[in-house]
Amino acid sequence: MEFEITREYIDRLKDLIEGKNAEELKATMEPLHPADIAEVMDDLTMDEAKYLYLLLEGEKASDVLIEIPENERKRFLRVLPSELIASKFIEYMDSDDAADVLADLDEEQKQEVLKEIEDTEQAGDIVDLLEYEEDSAGGIMAKELVSVNENWTVATCLKEISRQAEEVDEIYYIYVTDDQQRLKGVLSLKKLILNSTNTKISNLYEPDVKSVRTNTRQEEVAEIMDKYDLVAIPVVDDIGRLKGRITFDDVIDFVREEAERDYQMISGITGDVEPDDKPWELIRARFPWLLIGLIGGIMGALVLGNYEAEISHVTELAFFIPLIAAMAGNVGVQSSSIVVQSIASGVKDVSTTGKRLLKELLVAFATASIFAILIFLYNYFVQGNINLTLSVSISLFIVMLYASFFGTLIPLILNRFKIDPALATGPFITTMNDVLGLFIYFGVGKMFFEFL
Repeated sequence: MEFEITREYIDRLKDLIEGKNAEELKATMEPLHPADIAEVMDDLTMDEAKYLYLLLEGEKASDVLIEIPENERKRFLRVLPSELIASKFIEYMDSDDAADVLADLDEEQKQEVLKEIEDTEQAGDIVDLLEYEEDSAGGIMAKELVSVNENWTVATCLKEISRQAEEVDEIYYIYVTDDQQRLKGVLSLKKLILNSTNTKISNLYEPDVKSVRTNTRQEEVAEIMDKYDLVAIPVVDDIGRLKGRITFDDVIDFVREEAERDYQMISGITGDVEPDDKPWELIRARFPWLLIGLIGGIMGALVLGNYEAEISHVTELAFFIPLIAAMAGNVGVQSSSIVVQSIASGVKDVSTTGKRLLKELLVAFATASIFAILIFLYNYFVQGNINLTLSVSISLFIVMLYASFFGTLIPLILNRFKIDPALATGPFITTMNDVLGLFIYFGVGKMFFEFL
């Protein structure tokens, strides 16, 4: 049953914290999930959150720490002693979560926490994970897993699984390795249970196992797990030795972060920003695209200035400037969004990409034709000026085709040069289409009104 966090509940916790009523506070917090506790802490002051958090124990404390937003977690950890971080939190975390927490600390505090970890093997695992790039498979994998040797019997295997399972929260797969720890396959629990205790594992495991290398990019890991519907995937080094595993929750976290980053980029915000960031950080994230918008506005004004005589001679041309600019921007964003989605879904085959491009252009041609006819009919019966009617209709048709082509091509070019194609769906492509759309519109209008 979901627990509802109300304003009254928050006020009750604040009163208990102020009165230092630890036992009642613990009882009040008992029904809350770690994610709910993290949400509650967001409504408390730093001192109140610290007091409440230090009452938590064991795995619940470590689970709550993982749920706290990254920026808040950084600030929170700075006020806690290194010994406390190591003994109260890190000890109860999986290696990948512990590495994520330590990555938030500055180098000095990170080293202090590592020295305070009593379990040398756990500390070694964390240090190993910190060596990998953050956006690689090695950077998000966990060392905790269940593995068995291909030469073991079922009886030996069951004993080892029982021992190893103490360190693993969820057992999704049992991985089989050789004497050099190279991944050989996966073992089915059903086969393990149904076979004789003297049967060797080499006769039971499935050799067909999907895996990724430690340097595989997170995007590719997500694509593989999505394609094959995997809840976990093993990670191996360059010679095939089993180094860890990635579970679906790690991939979900990555996908969510990527979606948030792309949304910010589409909105014209660069960098990883949070609502509670400092004002100068928010300004720095917004400034580049606002500057592009300013430059685009100046360029649009120059285009209008260049055709000032035509506008003063045929004032009706000015009526449709917003229409041309809006349609150019909208079509460009729609086309680029489809291509970005195609790239994000892992389409790498040139022929497939070519077919999608052709399909998008065909759709643009049909759409442009429909809207050009609609605006033609409107102008023909309402405005009654055939030159204006033809200028607007033909301009709109050309602008929509051009915007679609531009919106389709730019993400592919950016992706080719290893630049995030999501840039193409933001203010950049909108501004460019607005300016060039106006240029096309007035060029066509000038042709009709001066030469025909």
